[in-house]
Amino acid sequence: MINVTIYNEFVHETTHESVRAIYPQGIHGTIKAFLEKDSAIGKIRCATLADHREALSQEVLDDTDVLVWWGHMAHDKVDDAVVAKVIRRVLDGMGFIVLHSGHASKPFQRLLGTDTPLLRWREAGEKVRLWNIAKNHPITQGLGESWVIPHDETYGEPFGIPNPDELIFISWFQGGEVFRSGATWRRGEGKIFYFQNGHETFPIYHQKEVQLVITNAVKWANPCQRHCAVDRGKGNDAPFEKYELEDGSFTPVTRH
Repeated sequence: MINVTIYNEFVHETTHESVRAIYPQGIHGTIKAFLEKDSAIGKIRCATLADHREALSQEVLDDTDVLVWWGHMAHDKVDDAVVAKVIRRVLDGMGFIVLHSGHASKPFQRLLGTDTPLLRWREAGEKVRLWNIAKNHPITQGLGESWVIPHDETYGEPFGIPNPDELIFISWFQGGEVFRSGATWRRGEGKIFYFQNGHETFPIYHQKEVQLVITNAVKWANPCQRHCAVDRGKGNDAPFEKYELEDGSFTPVTRH
């Protein structure tokens, strides 16, 4: 069973009635509701900006296989100590699914090491067509060649991400922009997936294709081992094999 933790700022839903009408339980509540229908998903926890220091504690992260992250208005208010814990867990194997404006979040930007907040954008409610360009990838299973989201925030290239390990989706918007809207990376032992679509003023996380993408991504990012910290020794380690240098000038320490 895959243990999932969902972080959502939960700011828009508490300050904008129009967003609360779409997501009365918060974006995290909507994501939790469709994930828990899948038999592969085990424990699901939720964290918000208001409680993230406690809800993303080391104990919780250590028990998390995949962390889903949605942020927008308050990236700068996320505690750096929490960010460091998230990054360490990804490097040690935890999957990391970053949604929509989470591209500007501290963990995503620091893990990828580039100016990930940089992109073109426009709030115009345009139609977007997503093209599935990795039809044999685990994240795209059950999806067709393309599908439409009726209204979304427009994102456009150039996008300040490093070249992806895998490009999964490309989006076309009514205004003419295109965008690398689904991409994966590995950092350390962890898998990362970014999925662009999901502006808070539209019911995008209620759409079946989007729910399938996120569910598939959680399964793909699930590590074989919840913790996979690599033993690199303690420095100046003894060799595994005995040997002698030709000039006999140095005798290495031996293992016991």
